[in-house]
Amino acid sequence: MPIDKWPGKPYPLGATYDGFGVNVAVMSTQADAIELCLFDDAGVERRIELPEMHGYVWHGYFPALPVGQRYGFRVHGRWDPDQGYWCNPAKLLADPYGRAFEGGVTPHAALLSFDRDDPDRPSTLDSAPYVPRSIIVNPYFDWSGDERPHTPWSESIVYEMHTKGATMRHPDIDPHFRGTYLGVSQPAFIEHLHTLGITAVELLPVHQFVHDTFLQDRGLRNYWGYNTLGFFAPHNEYAVHGQRGEQVQDFRQMVKTLHQAGIEVILDVVYNHTCEGNHLGPTLGFRGFDNAYYRTVPGEPRHYFDTTGCGNSINMHNAFVLQLVMDSLRYWVTEMHVDGFRFDLAATLARENGDVTRLSAFFDLVQQDPVISQVKLIAEPWDIGWGGYQVGNFPHLWAEWNGRYRDSVRDFWRTTDGTLPEFTERFAGSSDLYADDGRRPYASVNFVTAHDGFTLRDLVSYNGKHNEANGENNRDGTDDNRSWNCGAEGATSDPKVLELRRRQERNFLATLFLSQGIPMLQAGDELGWTKGGNNNSYCQDNDLSWWDWSHADPELFAFTAGLAAMRRKHAVFRRRRFFSGKVPTNGSLPDIVWLRPDGTPMTGMDWSHAWGHAFAAFLNGEAIPSTDDYGQPIVDDSFLCLFNGHQDPVLFRLPPSDYGELWTVVLDTRGTVVPDPSPRVPAGGSMGLLGRSMAVLTRPRTSTAHA
Repeated sequence: MPIDKWPGKPYPLGATYDGFGVNVAVMSTQADAIELCLFDDAGVERRIELPEMHGYVWHGYFPALPVGQRYGFRVHGRWDPDQGYWCNPAKLLADPYGRAFEGGVTPHAALLSFDRDDPDRPSTLDSAPYVPRSIIVNPYFDWSGDERPHTPWSESIVYEMHTKGATMRHPDIDPHFRGTYLGVSQPAFIEHLHTLGITAVELLPVHQFVHDTFLQDRGLRNYWGYNTLGFFAPHNEYAVHGQRGEQVQDFRQMVKTLHQAGIEVILDVVYNHTCEGNHLGPTLGFRGFDNAYYRTVPGEPRHYFDTTGCGNSINMHNAFVLQLVMDSLRYWVTEMHVDGFRFDLAATLARENGDVTRLSAFFDLVQQDPVISQVKLIAEPWDIGWGGYQVGNFPHLWAEWNGRYRDSVRDFWRTTDGTLPEFTERFAGSSDLYADDGRRPYASVNFVTAHDGFTLRDLVSYNGKHNEANGENNRDGTDDNRSWNCGAEGATSDPKVLELRRRQERNFLATLFLSQGIPMLQAGDELGWTKGGNNNSYCQDNDLSWWDWSHADPELFAFTAGLAAMRRKHAVFRRRRFFSGKVPTNGSLPDIVWLRPDGTPMTGMDWSHAWGHAFAAFLNGEAIPSTDDYGQPIVDDSFLCLFNGHQDPVLFRLPPSDYGELWTVVLDTRGTVVPDPSPRVPAGGSMGLLGRSMAVLTRPRTSTAHA
C-alpha cells in the first residue's frame, strides 16, 4: 500500500509530529537523493524518496504517519573519501535531529562505509540490522505546575552524578526503577539530595550514545556516555520503558519531579565530537549525510582534525553544525526543561581555523540567544589540541570547571612545597583568573574529584592508578593524580593510616565547601565510594562504578551534609564579589586577612617560604559588599579557618581582641561539623591542630542584620 507524501517544509529539521502527520527534514550538501526508510514491528523496511530540497535541506510531509514509527535514512550521492564524500545508500543513517532511538549498535563489518579488503571501494553490506532506529515521538507532555528553581549561581551546590550508577544498587528504590531516569526521581534518592543540600544535579551524558566496538569486543561498555549519536534524544537504556520513544516522557517526568523538589538539572553535553570516530570508524549518521559536520585536515579531506582524542572534532565553522548545536540546546531547555549545560572539552567549540578564540561564532550565538543565554553554562575549559588549556578565558556568561583549583588543593593537602600562594588564591575564589574581565567568584566551579579520575576515597588511598580491569594493561587514564595513599596502597587495616585518610577526606570536603565559588561534589564521595583505584572507569558499567549503598560511610555523609548546611547558612562563604583585602577608611577590619600560626598578619616573606603549610584565614562577615534582593546590607558572622598542611602538629594562636573576643569551634576535621559541646577559645588563646587537619571557628556578628 503506497504511503502519501506531500512536499512538506524545510524547517524544523528532524521528524516532527503535529497530530495529523509527520514533517521530515534533513540536511545534506552532498546528496543526490535521500530516502526515508520506515520499519514495521517485524523489521520490514519501506523506502520513500524525500520529494523536495531547498537550501540543502531535503524534506517531505507524510500524513497519518504515527507516533512510535521507526525510521532511518539512506543517502544517495558521491562516494569519494579522498575528496570528503561518504554517501553510501547501503548504510542506514540515524536522524541527526532524532528525538528518540530504539536499540543500539551491534559490531559488524557492515557499519563501515568502505570495503574492509579495499578501503577505496564502498561497502555494499546493508547496515540496517546492526544500527539503532530513530523513533517519531509525541511532543506533548503535561508540564503544568512545573517551575524552574532558578537557584542563583552564588547559592548553588552542584552534584556531578551518573544517572544509572547512582541508583542501580539503592536498597530503597524499587528494582524496576533502579538505574533509570525515574529512579533518580524516586523519594529515597531525592531525600538523599535534600539532606545533602544539593541544589543541582549535573548528569553525565544522557544524549543517546553508542557502545564502542573495541569495548564490546572486550566484553565492556561505554559507561560514561561521551560517544554521542543523537543530540536531541535521551539515552534509551536509562528508561523504564525504552521502546517507541517512551524514554522522552521518562526524562521529562524526572525533570519535573526534581523541579518540584527545588533541584535543577544540568546536562553534561558532548558537542565537540560524535560517535563515528576517525575515517576508519563506523558510518552511523553524520558522516553519511555530509562530511561537513566534521573539521577535516587541510588538503586531506578523508582525515579529520582531532582535538578531542576521539577521532574527530565537530566543525563549528559550518553554519549547519552551529544550527544543530543551538537547536539542540534550545530543545533541551524549551521542550525538556533542563536548567543548564556543562560543555565537555569546550575549547574545541571555540576553535575556528584551528585556534581557540573567545570571539568564535558559537559564543556570539550563545550570547545573543534569548533562551540559551538565560540558563547555567559551564565550560570544561580545555581540549587536547594546541593551545587548548583555557582556564579563565571563557566569556562572562560562562562558569568554568577550575582545574587549577583541583590541582592546588590536592597539592596542598599532600604537603607539596610552594603551594601556599596558589592554594589561598583558589580558596578565595580565583580572582587572578576571573576578576580581570568582570566575572564573579561563581565563575569558578570548584572541584577536588570528578568522574574522570579517582573518587575521594581513592584519592587518599592510592598513589597510582589501578586500571587493569579496563583491558589496556593499565596504560589508560592519567598518571598525574596528585594523590597520596597516607602510608599504604589500597585497602588496609592499619588504624593510623585509616584515621589519616579519614581526616584527609574531611580536609578536602571542608576546603571545597568553604571556598568562594561554586562547589561541585562528585556524587558518591559523601558515602566513601571506592572504585579500587581505577581512575578511568569509562568502560565499567558494573559494580565497580555503581555506588555500593550498603557500605556507605554515615559519618562522612553527616560531615558533608553539615558543611553544605554551614555554607547555605552563611553568606561569607558564598560571596558574590571577590575579596579586596584592603583596610577600610573607617578603621574596621578588612574583608579577609591571612594570618600566620602566631595570629599575626602574613608578610611577603611568609608567602615566599616554600615549606609554608600552616596559616589561618579571617573571613569578615561584616564586610560583605553586597545587598539582598531587597537592597538591604548582608551581614554575617565572622570566621577563622585554620589550615595545617604539615605532617606534624601546629599550635595556632588566635588573633587579638579586635578580631573577636571569644571564638567557638564549629568544625574540626578530626571530628565532625559543630562538635558538641563546642570548644571556645578567647582572643589570643591557643588551639593545637594535628598534622594535616583543619578547623573553623566563629564569632557572632555585632549587627542585627542577617546573612
